[in-house]
This record gives sequence, C-alpha cells and structure tokens, in this order.
Amino acid sequence: MINKGLSKKNKPAPPPDPDAPARQHQLKLYEEALKLLQQQKFHRAKELLEQVLGGPGKELVDRAKVHLRICEQRVLRPPAVAPKSAEDHYTQGVALMNMGRWDEAREHLDRARKAAPKADYIIYALAALDCLTGEADSAMENLKIAIQLRPENRYHARNDEDFSFLAEDPRFTELLYPERDGSAG
Repeated sequence: MINKGLSKKNKPAPPPDPDAPARQHQLKLYEEALKLLQQQKFHRAKELLEQVLGGPGKELVDRAKVHLRICEQRVLRPPAVAPKSAEDHYTQGVALMNMGRWDEAREHLDRARKAAPKADYIIYALAALDCLTGEADSAMENLKIAIQLRPENRYHARNDEDFSFLAEDPRFTELLYPERDGSAG
C-alpha cells in the first residue's frame, strides 16, 4: 500500500521549535557572561551563568557549569592585598624584577626605601635593578651604600649575576675587592 500524501517531495516541514526563543535568550545570557568573565567581573558573570543553567539547551548548560566553577573560585579567592609596609613593597619589587617588569619594580623598591631608608637589602635590590637596567652610576652608588650598611653585601655582590653588567667597571672591582688596593672602603 502506497501512501501518496507523504512522498519525499511533499514531506511536511518539522514543527517550529517551541523552545527557540528560550534557547536564543539562553545563548545571549551565556555570551554576555563570557564577556564579563573576560573583564574579570566574576560576580555578575556568575549571576548570568546561573540563569543559563535554567535554559533548555543542554550543551550551553554544560558549558555554563564549567565557567561557573571558574567564577566561584575567583569570587572565593581573596583579593590581592596592596603592599603597605617596606617589606611588602620590597617583596613585590623583587618579584617584579624577576619578571622583567623594571618600571613597576622600581616603584615598589623606591617606596620600600622611603619607608625603610636604612634597610641594606632594599638598597642592594635597587643596585641590582639599576645594573639590570644599565644604570651603572646609580648601581654603584646604591651598592656602595648597601655595603656601608652591611659589609656582607660585598660578598653577595661578588657572586650575584645581576651585577655582571658592572664586571668590567674598575669602580665595581675596587668596591668589591678593597683588599687589593689596601683600602677598606
């Protein structure tokens, strides 16, 4: 028996998706949440992702769950504390030096020095930074002060790669090896 009403050419169109408007809304929320995530606005992104979970699209729900976990981790993580003490600025400055972010490192080390002007390790770090940025005169001045405040810094500087820029500078040699010329300066 052949049913003439259902031939391939006259196949009825599928019924419209009753969830289409809800899927579109869910997709819009998801896309907005991703933008907020990129802007590190985790609280607002979390709110939108939670709304996405209530939508009809299972694939978007699964993706939203992954991003929601990220938001929750970021929201629960305490915000970075701004350095306040000389020690905080010193630590931040050295970390930035190690990342090659010289200008930011200098800002923190300068603040540390203002807060603790007689802290030899801060002045030593400034001398190393000066050397890394090619400022020989400033490096020599700071290193000399660091050694005056704590003579052991002379021995540290002898083996510190950060001072390789000054290795051929006679002032550096005189400062690190005063016993060679008889003076203890």
